[in-house]
Amino acid sequence: MLVYVLIVGVIFKVVQLPLAYYSSYHVEHRFGLSRQTLSNWIKDELKGLAVSVPLVVAAIEVIYQLLRTHPASWWIYASLAFITFVIAVTNLAPVLLLPLFFNFKPVENEDLRKRVDRLARRIDIPLCGIFEWSLGDKTRKANAAVVGWGNTRRIIVSDTLLQHFSGEEIEVIMAHELCHHVKNHIWQGIALQSVLTVIAFYAAHRLLPPLSAAWGFGGLADIANFPLFALLVTILSLLVLPGVNYLSRRLERTADLHALDITGDALAFVSSMEKLADLNLANKSPNKIIEFIFYSHPSVEDRIKLAADRVGQNV
Repeated sequence: MLVYVLIVGVIFKVVQLPLAYYSSYHVEHRFGLSRQTLSNWIKDELKGLAVSVPLVVAAIEVIYQLLRTHPASWWIYASLAFITFVIAVTNLAPVLLLPLFFNFKPVENEDLRKRVDRLARRIDIPLCGIFEWSLGDKTRKANAAVVGWGNTRRIIVSDTLLQHFSGEEIEVIMAHELCHHVKNHIWQGIALQSVLTVIAFYAAHRLLPPLSAAWGFGGLADIANFPLFALLVTILSLLVLPGVNYLSRRLERTADLHALDITGDALAFVSSMEKLADLNLANKSPNKIIEFIFYSHPSVEDRIKLAADRVGQNV
């Protein structure tokens, strides 16, 4: 089984690698976004494989063991196993996975620390850790995020954002990120992922038997049907992508409103959105269909309009 899975994995990687190179290296360099050398890009790809291959092989082993031993209820046990794994990885990623690709250190900017302390007092929550994220070694893009949960939950702020944004702009971005912390958006994301996991495994449970028979595989637990299984999961993921991104945009809108309300600084909010779009070469006004399907955040145009509407309501 291990040899078969690795062979299939190599085939998938051979197909995917040119696309990854074109999108994440060639295009990024063409537009002046990436600062990585080819050797560093290859190192990151190898690191990704070193992390993902053992996990994928273990996951496939678990699934097909369940298919052999619990053919009627495998999808329930598989769902529980994967949900547990997602929760664990979400907790461990900031301390085990992300440091494999980036360096982190506590934010030393005293002005930023004071601003974030002031925000935390306003919303009366314990402050989660704030770390500087060494994104600038690889790209000129700027970003910030809330990662982890429990004792690993923290806000990470890219060094590129710290370099190019004013104190007021960073404060409004931090207010946005703190909303994700206050409103437990990470747990809402995990809950959504859990529901989709159950749906995906149940759909595979119903579709895999007739499709396996039609393609001449030797039963539900025949490892030879793994490519078919992977294709089913991929198709299901694409089908739910618009819904997932719609819900993500709702959470981001909530965080934007929170940032505007807690800081009262619509000008800094608008200028930060403009700067992020310019640094990241984002399309400020994408096609609405493309936005609906592929965008996990509202467009910059919509976020600026939200700020204008909020100001109008407060006048």
